[in-house]
Amino acid sequence: MTILYEDNHLLAIDKPAGWLVQGDKTGDETLIDWGKGYLKEKYSKPGAVFLTPAHRIDRPVSGAVLFARTDKALSRLTVMFRDKKVQKTYLALVVSAPPDLKGTLRHFLLKNEKRNVVEARLKPFGDAKESITTYEIIGTVGKHTLLQVSPITGRSHQIRAQLAAVGSPIIGDVKYGAYEPLQDASIALHSWKIELVHPVKLEAMVVEAGKPWWTSPPRFTRI
Repeated sequence: MTILYEDNHLLAIDKPAGWLVQGDKTGDETLIDWGKGYLKEKYSKPGAVFLTPAHRIDRPVSGAVLFARTDKALSRLTVMFRDKKVQKTYLALVVSAPPDLKGTLRHFLLKNEKRNVVEARLKPFGDAKESITTYEIIGTVGKHTLLQVSPITGRSHQIRAQLAAVGSPIIGDVKYGAYEPLQDASIALHSWKIELVHPVKLEAMVVEAGKPWWTSPPRFTRI
């Protein structure tokens, strides 16, 4: 596990694909568990350790996850994410290129909780919520297309469902139309950068995770 940033208020971890951020019915160890253990051991903390994720990424997704270490940081981060004052940038390797070199995807998403799958449509339906994601083609890896992706809204499975809806499912993401899974059960989606103003220090900061193995070697790139 790699620590990307740490101070008295924040902790950022480079999550390996396959780890849960928070617990679910599997009971598997989570990134929260690991982070609390890390802080408890490093600082010899007695009693409970405060650590709460400011956002989540799906289990098969890798990359940067930001945690609050204090109530003050958590409350301010919650407002910042709600008000879209945090810029999240992902890398995605997709089966086939989206329609344009760059663009904005707008869909209405509705999650089937029982199947844990999100349906994306162009027009409102049921209780679906609008989802907005921007993308740009930045390279190719073999026959596949490498994208830089930024979710503007924060819906469940947003990037996965929207890319699939335009005919560009993410490599390994069989739930959303990829041909086959990757051997490690991950998908080629990576939380690369988180840009924000520090919630307590009020200084601009960038949390950046290393690039994943599937981004290399690109035929051309701007990352």
